This record gives sequence, C-alpha cells and structure tokens, in this order.
Amino acid sequence: MNDMTVYVAAFVEQLAHMGIQQVVVSPGSRSTPLAMIMAEHPALNIHVHIDERSAAFFALGIAKVSGKPVALVCTSGTAVANYYPAIVEAYYARVPLVVVTADRPHELRDVGAPQAIDQLHMYGSYVKWFVDMALPEGSEQMIRYAEMVAARAVCVASSVPKGPVHINVPLREPLVPKINEPLFSSSSSARAVYKGSKHLSEDMIDELYEQLHNVEKGVIVCGDLHVEGFSEAVVQLAEALQYPILADPLSSLRTGVHEKRFIIESYDAMLKCESFMKRFAPDVVIRFGAMPVSKSLYVWLQHHKQAKQIVVDEAAQWRDPTLSLHTLVEANEVQFCYQLAERAFAANRSSQWVNEWKKMNEQAKRILLQAKEEEAMFEGRVFIELCELLPDGATLFVGNSMPIRDADTFFMSSNKRIRLLANRGANGIDGVVSSALGASYVAQPLVLVIGDLSFYHDVNGLLAAKLQKLHATIIVLNNNGGGIFSFLPQVNERKHFERLFGTPTHLSFHHVVDMYDGHYEKVETWEHFRQALTNAFSRETLNVIEVPSSREYNVKIHQKLWKDVSQEMCNLLNKGEWA
Repeated sequence: MNDMTVYVAAFVEQLAHMGIQQVVVSPGSRSTPLAMIMAEHPALNIHVHIDERSAAFFALGIAKVSGKPVALVCTSGTAVANYYPAIVEAYYARVPLVVVTADRPHELRDVGAPQAIDQLHMYGSYVKWFVDMALPEGSEQMIRYAEMVAARAVCVASSVPKGPVHINVPLREPLVPKINEPLFSSSSSARAVYKGSKHLSEDMIDELYEQLHNVEKGVIVCGDLHVEGFSEAVVQLAEALQYPILADPLSSLRTGVHEKRFIIESYDAMLKCESFMKRFAPDVVIRFGAMPVSKSLYVWLQHHKQAKQIVVDEAAQWRDPTLSLHTLVEANEVQFCYQLAERAFAANRSSQWVNEWKKMNEQAKRILLQAKEEEAMFEGRVFIELCELLPDGATLFVGNSMPIRDADTFFMSSNKRIRLLANRGANGIDGVVSSALGASYVAQPLVLVIGDLSFYHDVNGLLAAKLQKLHATIIVLNNNGGGIFSFLPQVNERKHFERLFGTPTHLSFHHVVDMYDGHYEKVETWEHFRQALTNAFSRETLNVIEVPSSREYNVKIHQKLWKDVSQEMCNLLNKGEWA
C-alpha cells in the first residue's frame, strides 16, 4: 500500500472509532482517496449529494436529530465555499459537524493552479477548530498524527457547545488509493474520551436560592434546547419555585408525556397587549436555551430591565440579545434544575402569580384556537391541524420567517411525543428542505412546513429524497412571495413593496416535484388537507402538499386574533380579576 492510502485509512479508521457513523460526500476529484476509503469502511454509511450546499444542510439535519457528529467531505475550490451557509447555521445552532475538505498540495497553492483557492481558515470564527493537515506520509509518527487529528476533531465537535470543525487535507496525485488490500486494522490505537458535565456546589445553589426565595414574580423562559431529561427537570423546577414556563415551540416542552401545568404557550399574543405587558412585570427571569422566536417576549424583557435575568448555559455563552443579563450560570441545565428544585421544595412555596399566568393563557388559547373556524386556507390553522393529525413520535420541521412564528402562536401543548425542529441558528431560509430531509433519514415520520420562497431556495435538495428513497412530507405554504414582509413597516411603502419585498414568483411546484419522483397535491379545503396528509403518512415516498393562501387575508386574520387576545387581556385586567 502506498503512503497516501495508509495515511488516509488511519484517519478514516479513527473517525469511525470516535463514533462517526454518517458521512455526506460531495463528489469531486481531489477528494477521491477520502471518499473511496470512507466508502470502504464497514461502519460508515455514505450519503452522496452532488450539490455541496444541499449536502451540508442534509448533514446538518442528520446531526440535529441524532445529536451525533456527521462528517462532510468535498473536493477543493468553490465546493468548499458552498458548505459555508450550513456551517454558519451549525455554529450558531450548536450542531456537530466534521468538515473534511480536500485541497491542492502546498506547492500548487497561490500559483494559479486550477480549482485551487485559499481554503485556510475558510470558515473563520464559525468553526470551533481548524487544522491544515500535513501531506500524507506512511511513517508510524505520521500515522499517529492522522489518527490524533481525527480523534480531536470528533471530540471538539461533540463537546459543549457542540459545533462544526474544519479539517483541510492537502493531497498530491496520484489520487486513487489502493483499496484491494486490507485498509483497516482492528489493532489500530483507538483514542478514548471521557466527558463529564458541569454542576454547581451546594453552596452556590444556596446562594442562588437566597436571591429567589422571597421573589414571587418570577418566570422561566425556555428557547431552543435539546438536552436529554430537560423537560422533566425544568417542570420540576417550575413547580418548586411556582414560576410559569414561557415555552418556545422549539424548547421540547409543549409536547411529550411530562407535566404541563406550568407551560404557557400563548405568551407571544398575550404580551402584545400593552396593559398585560406592564402589569405582569417580572422580578426575576431564569432563561434556558436560545432566545425564543417571539418578538413580543423580547420587547417585554427589554421593557422590564429591572428584572434580574439569570441565564443557565453549560457552554457559558452570553446568549442575551436583550443585554439584560444579571447572572450567568455555567452548569448542566438538567442538574441545575434538579439541584435548585430540591432546595426550593424544602421551602414549601405557594404563589397566586403562576395561577394568574395560567388563567390568562387559557383565555388567550381559547381565542387563538378560533382560527380553526376559518374556512379559507389560513396559514396559522395548518399548525392547529397538525397538532391534531401528527402521530405520536412524529417530527415537525418548521421553516423560518412566518412558519416558525405561526408554530409559536398556534401549535399548542400536546401529550403526543412530537419533536419540533428548525434552523434557528442564523434564521436563514436557505437549505431548509435539505436539513429536513437529512432529519427524515433519522426521524420518522417527518413533516416539513415551509414557505414558497424558502422551498424554491432549496429545490435542489429534493434530489436526496429521490436517490435515497426518503419518506417525508413537505407542506408548502404558497402565498406567492415573502409573506412576513406584509407584517413589517415596509408594507406601507406601496410603490416598491411588491418588487422588492413581496417578490411574487408565480411558480407552479407540480413539475419540480414530478422531476424528483415525488407525489404532489394541491389542496383547496381543510377536508382535502386532512385527507392528503393522512394519505402521505401511508405513502413511502416524497410527498408535497401545496396550500395556497393570500398574504392579505393572512395578515387580516392574524391581526384580528391578536387584537381579540389583547382586548380579552385588557377586559380581565380592568375587571380587577387578576394581577
């Protein structure tokens, strides 16, 4: 075997030893030895994706659901640049990726060689670690070096906070490895990594509780966070402290078998009422996870900067766009909840405050669920229907812009185990189809709800469903343009609005779905929608259900519901029943 084959085989073997199971390969010449040797490894499952941007988002989707690092492999040149959007998303969303990019050898860099660009630190600060590997050699020292790089990469990617790492691999011709001989040795030195979690001492817990024990008006805010056991732990903390939980749809708290007595889902609509926002002023806010989707919540927190904000994050990252953080707790979220709950339970607390939140939430929910009476195809009603129609164990992937906001408003609590996912790291509309299809490889059944512009952005991603025979259902909310802009001040600038922001495309998606061997259905009634979704679950293929809607009608119904909720909040407050 030549030196290059031995070197790359040692690198690949160590990736597998460290737990890499899924590899997404974008075909190319310079990456030949990496791709071929990975394809030979019995423990690695290879996914081939031609479009690098789609490939990277597909890998991100697999890693998001599994929580395990996924390897990405591509050739040199602009292929490397096409991974960039997904790597940015992975960094901010804390998704583990091991990005392996082939490169020209050092003597062919910066001399005008074809398909050679500067790949060093290509992703800047958006990766947790970067290494430009040494050229392949077959010596024992260099084999150990290749193994060490692979082991370190997987370790860094999967450590708190999880995220992407970048390994740049220069390779000289000839590029075809010797795969007819044994490549992998069972005696290869596998690295072992033991990881613990951060927790607070009992003295620290006592000190924190001293700041809370006389505070009745506290809230727990939970954003996007997927940590095993967190739902049960934070509910126990809420019960101990008698604080309501303002639960973002991506928090994993609205669905599942855990107790939901303290879950407040309709806070976004409630906080649009100025009287409610002022009267329900918190003295302390305990935050977990990313900042929630709700702008109303953000404004509320900004309005009450006197409240003591405690952010709990094992990664110790200062995720506080309100700039109101008072205390950062660097501890495992689950352990923190149980420790503080145990301390608080001993005090036998009671609170009228949390009961007031619950009652107001029930009134807001009652009004918002009236959207189910809308006979026209109102986009918000899609999520009310999905809450009822999705089976236990389903995964709901939600697109950005309006879909995730409608999920926040209309997807209420359920005892069904439904996991909600979205690309909320950088909040972009690109790559969502590919991410959802990657997620569908791991999680079944999966439904994606996406806007027409975001769907158009990533129609290339549908090829994965065809080639890998993936089963997924995509609901396209087609309002012929950028629906979210109709809620923003730009809508009042009628002269340029449609051209610059509304951006109608007048596309028919039927033909593109046919091209990828999917099943397409356009629904005009809710009965048709329910039937189409039910049929899609039994059809082992790609399903696309198009829901036509009107941007103007969508805005009208949203504003009416928000106004009705605000009016109800004001009526109750004016009666002096609560707060």
